[in-house]
Amino acid sequence: MSDFAPRGTALAALAVIAFAVAGCGSSNDNNSSSSSTSSSSSSTPATSTAPAKDAQVAALVPAAIKSKGTLTVAADATYAPNEFIGSNGKTVEGMDADLAKALASVMGLKASVKNQTFDSIIPGLASNKYDLGMSSFTDTKEREKTVDFVTYFSAGTSFYAKTQGAPTVNGLADLCGLKVAVEKGTTQADDSTAQSKKCTAAGKKPVTVTVFPDQNGANLAISSGRAQVGMADSPVAAYQVKKSNGQFKLLGQPYGTAPYGIAMNKKSGLAKPVLAGMKALIADGTYKQILTHWGIQAGAISNPVINGATS
Repeated sequence: MSDFAPRGTALAALAVIAFAVAGCGSSNDNNSSSSSTSSSSSSTPATSTAPAKDAQVAALVPAAIKSKGTLTVAADATYAPNEFIGSNGKTVEGMDADLAKALASVMGLKASVKNQTFDSIIPGLASNKYDLGMSSFTDTKEREKTVDFVTYFSAGTSFYAKTQGAPTVNGLADLCGLKVAVEKGTTQADDSTAQSKKCTAAGKKPVTVTVFPDQNGANLAISSGRAQVGMADSPVAAYQVKKSNGQFKLLGQPYGTAPYGIAMNKKSGLAKPVLAGMKALIADGTYKQILTHWGIQAGAISNPVINGATS
């Protein structure tokens, strides 16, 4: 969800599935997952137990975080398979939740994953309300002015629409005159708005951009016919389409491939231990197991870095 948005660009499950959980996707601090050693939810990755504490990684953890014993991680749980609310109506599940638990474990900590609206997460990091933001954030140069990132995935933006009567969209230029649904604070929102101005400048009809608080709202707008095209991060859009039972389909090809990043306050001292933790998860196979569990291993990276924005 991104500015990548990639959510950073940005599906809780779509259509019927996503809409079924839409009521559970509110921003509520009580919606959390607090175990870093195991999970009773369906999001448990290929391994039944969390990776062991890595002494070298744990030694890098700031004393203030180590004394708490828990990493508070914020995610907007409307973006399956990356993050969504589980069947119990409160637990945050998905790729990011699983990675958060595994990362906390190698750091010698537990993870408490909180469901928050996407555009509230970076401000929450700045005020130290959360330790990490793991919510399909695209690592961008603009965001790096506010927070630090550790890259951990590669994704692009995809277009999707109702299968019946879907418009022809092969790129942003094809959005002129169409109604587009996007999530607030995402790269997709920025891209579609910028494209609307380009359409007008070229003498074409502008893009009618409707911005929703979460991805579920955008999905519902498309399924109900209030919008013609949706935009989301490529793994999210693909998952939505897969789970829609033929109601949605992908349009064109993804664009704007960029890295997802784990976000943190620049003064937190977490960048180095998070980077070391991600490298440990990649080395021991946990990272690949989690991505494979969610069917998004195509976005795997092998060399995470601090602040790896490409644009």
